Amino acid sequence: MKIRMSSPDLTDADRQAVMDVVNTPNLSMGPKIDAFEKAFCDLTGAKHAIGVNSGTAGLHLCVRAADIGVGDIVITTPFSFVASTNVILFEKAVPVFVDVDPLTGNIDTKRLEQAVDDLFLGGDAALKWLPRQLPLVNRGALKSVKAVLPVDVFGQPADYDPINAIASRYNLTVIEDSCEALGGEYKGKPAGMLGDYGVFAFYPNKQITTGEGGMIITDDDRAAEFMRALRNQGRAPGDTWLQHTHLGYNYRLDEMSAALGLSQMERLEALLKSRAQVAEWYAHHLAQIEEVTPPQLVENTTQVSWFVYVIRVDKSINRDRLAQMLENDGVPVRPYFAPIHLQPYMVNMFGYQHGDYPVTEDLGERSLALPFSGRMTEEEVVTVCQRIADALVAAQKLD
Repeated sequence: MKIRMSSPDLTDADRQAVMDVVNTPNLSMGPKIDAFEKAFCDLTGAKHAIGVNSGTAGLHLCVRAADIGVGDIVITTPFSFVASTNVILFEKAVPVFVDVDPLTGNIDTKRLEQAVDDLFLGGDAALKWLPRQLPLVNRGALKSVKAVLPVDVFGQPADYDPINAIASRYNLTVIEDSCEALGGEYKGKPAGMLGDYGVFAFYPNKQITTGEGGMIITDDDRAAEFMRALRNQGRAPGDTWLQHTHLGYNYRLDEMSAALGLSQMERLEALLKSRAQVAEWYAHHLAQIEEVTPPQLVENTTQVSWFVYVIRVDKSINRDRLAQMLENDGVPVRPYFAPIHLQPYMVNMFGYQHGDYPVTEDLGERSLALPFSGRMTEEEVVTVCQRIADALVAAQKLD
């Protein structure tokens, strides 16, 4: 049995939707992107949806819309994919990390509140939150906190009530990285609508896919108009093809990708349900393996959106050795996530060290993403779980 790490769930109707566009002259900025954006407004209740060519592009446009620039501080999490930090660095702003909740992997809101209070207080209180090195600006040019960028890790929204309360108190923008959480809900509210701007992504392992692509949603009229201009080389409403009001980017989502996404959106409920079924199988068959902890959901998550299925192994287990044994046995697995602050470029830029964010580092050392997609069968899930159990027995014998 060949088990894949992930697999997009595509139908003949999806493929035909792409071919229908290929057979027209409208390959960019046509009716499909408009329809795709409308589908997201209908789904989430957002006033505006802006299709872009990646989740990273979407987050970057949100950073620009929030007027984040050189020396501004943006508080975010080190337990994420690097894009959520990179988009801050693109504008020469300073990412300040807050460690995460050990249960969910989402930003710890108590630590977040303390960090914001201390950073606005300044002096020694602020210093303990700042990185050792500031290569982008000198300390005299460092500005105050401008925004918070929480991440909805693995499809479970962060705890937004306290996040928004903190943001309101200090007039901060909240950029919701919901790239992993399409269809998720926090206290009955849809992911992506929990901050000022929200961003989804559609890489092939996501809940829906466009190959590459992303979507920004917001109720902010000004920001939406600005981000639409920036994605299209900075052309504002009224500009001709060769006029550019803003410094912009080529972040457009093409018509073929939009057509695929629109086709997938028509069966979003079924796609989410099939992923939830696979997660349920995993939880059932992993229950007897004491050395493994399945994903933990919290009460505020009224709907999780299963993006990946990430287990945590006991501290007594050598995670990397277990992963290699599983790979050798035909089960592809991935450590998930490697802490952002320990990425080589972050260490070089900011001087981060092991021990700076202990919860993130612990999760980074013990987490393991298992093969996961809505196309998996229960037989495949059982096989993965059995091979995990076998590998753990074999590893104990080696010890």
